Amino acid sequence: MRSGKWAIFIFVSCVITIVLTISLLKERNTEARRSDEICSQTQDTKLIDKPAYDLWGRMISQKEAEKLMKIEEGHALLDPKNGAIKIDENLLRLGKQAFREETFGNEVFLTDILGFVNGPITVEKLKKAIKELNGEGTTNLKVELAKTVTIGDKTFIKGEKVDTGLDVEKGSNKILGVPFIESEGKTKVGVSCIACHATVDPKTGTMMEGAINTDANFGLLLALSSNTTAYFARTEIESIKKFINESSKSVVTSEGKEEKLPIAEALEAKVDESVIKWPKGNFDITNDFKNNPAQIPDSFTLGDHPYSWSGFAMAGPFKGLSVINNGVNILGSDLTTLADASPALLGIDKEVYIGTILQNAANPKYRFDPNSGKKPSQFFAEIDPTPEAPGINEIVKLPTYPRPSLISPNGLLVSSPGTKVGEQNNGMAAYQNTLVPPKPPVKVEDKVFGLGERVFQRAGCISCHAGTYYTNNKIISVNEIKTEPTRANGLEKVGNYLVPSVIYSPDTPVPISGDARQLKVPTKQLDPEQIKLAFGSGISPGGYKVPSLLGLYWSAPYLHDGGVAVGPNLKTQLGIPGTLDKGILPDPVNSLYALIDKEMREKVIIANQPRKDVHVTGEGHEFWVDKSTGYSKNEQEALIKYLLTLE
Repeated sequence: MRSGKWAIFIFVSCVITIVLTISLLKERNTEARRSDEICSQTQDTKLIDKPAYDLWGRMISQKEAEKLMKIEEGHALLDPKNGAIKIDENLLRLGKQAFREETFGNEVFLTDILGFVNGPITVEKLKKAIKELNGEGTTNLKVELAKTVTIGDKTFIKGEKVDTGLDVEKGSNKILGVPFIESEGKTKVGVSCIACHATVDPKTGTMMEGAINTDANFGLLLALSSNTTAYFARTEIESIKKFINESSKSVVTSEGKEEKLPIAEALEAKVDESVIKWPKGNFDITNDFKNNPAQIPDSFTLGDHPYSWSGFAMAGPFKGLSVINNGVNILGSDLTTLADASPALLGIDKEVYIGTILQNAANPKYRFDPNSGKKPSQFFAEIDPTPEAPGINEIVKLPTYPRPSLISPNGLLVSSPGTKVGEQNNGMAAYQNTLVPPKPPVKVEDKVFGLGERVFQRAGCISCHAGTYYTNNKIISVNEIKTEPTRANGLEKVGNYLVPSVIYSPDTPVPISGDARQLKVPTKQLDPEQIKLAFGSGISPGGYKVPSLLGLYWSAPYLHDGGVAVGPNLKTQLGIPGTLDKGILPDPVNSLYALIDKEMREKVIIANQPRKDVHVTGEGHEFWVDKSTGYSKNEQEALIKYLLTLE
């Protein structure tokens, strides 16, 4: 009898799936409009009129949900115990708050370990810079240095002001996404999503949420921190053993052996020299011992899956958007979370890894002394503000920890105590999907727009950039796209250690109890070859995802490395050295021109030669729409205007 009921349930579920699939296909062309109706961008009114659901990345509208609720199995299908996430006012408001303000406790790592405000940049100097704005706001907070410091061949003098690229809204005394937090008797500095994924409109002084902070100077900010060694695995360092000498201190490894730590000052100098070369608007979240930061993406995310430069975030809620949000918060702002996985992913013993990043921590409380007689992990356990979870940030272990899966690159999930597991992540994903690009200041006549559309189709752009969101949602092999290859397999070791994805039911309270419900994340619908391309695992060369073309005006410079950059002057402001390095923002029209014009691109690639040491070249995506392929100047200009005004 049981098996009979189970067969009926499967049959009904299949019928429901088929009906919903047909319905979704019929409504594909109106998906963007329907989403606008569901999720309004108005910030002072309701974010949502009627609830919807996300079921492992499948959007179920309120109308579809009502139909399902009339069927007994439909109620079960939309239950959190089956992985369903209700998108309602509460979730979106939580997501909005988290996207704008939540640090998950990363102020401890950034302030006490990394030393973000323990070097030439201090809390006092940041506050002084804000005060000097007199309420006018800025897209580039210039901060006076508290002391002189030399990094490589460049000396920064006490009293000089440096470009941080941090934004302050008009009338505000707060830096976007960089809150000051009082803790342990001192002011600490954390980071939230909008530090990267929002900027201030220079004309109005108001925040443009979702747009890239193009000139965010994170490489410089890291280099000026007092313990940038914490980021050593993201720079061009073959082995930390090269920084060991006779004066190096030893620690007891996980296997009970003695192993020496690198000399902190020498490793710090090397890391500083590496990260200071990062172009503005770029950041590196891959621990692959390559100095290859990728351009920060925008957060106009609806329909733009899979997520990240390589598309590795493709499974689970919101088509993988929750995965990339999680990845940033568990790896981007807290490198202590990598300790248990460091032997497999970095080839470094856990004790050596912890000792290396803590031996020069900014705050003496968090500084490991090799002469203490303690193991680094023992010391870390004593000072860890979140002892119930690995790392410093507010995090929970997934059942697969420390093995990576398609849900998490190190088996962890950021979640604050008092919330439900993954709730903030999912809220941010739902909220990001409500953000749409501001209308660009580009005028285009219908006739020109129509010509641009015809060129777009005739040139074959539509073969990849198709559909409502101008993407086929695929990952293209680096051998085919021919862009700079190192980032394509930046997650190779993660990909080689993947295990089946398991997560806790989204109604599970944090902290997690021992009997929490575990759910297997559906992944059979994913193409195994696409997964290999996303991670560059096995014999795959890796690849890059096809991005949406919506909001192109706000995402210059172009390509995953941000190398296709041209300023307002087509002759002198070429590449990263001719634009962002000089404090000049890339011009969207001219940069897009360089993307499609072969001769112009060659000039940009030559200009980028000084940036090859961070793997920023502007090469690849050789799909020319110029005289070499039979297109006129008018057709080029029409295509550019068409692309910049897509909605």
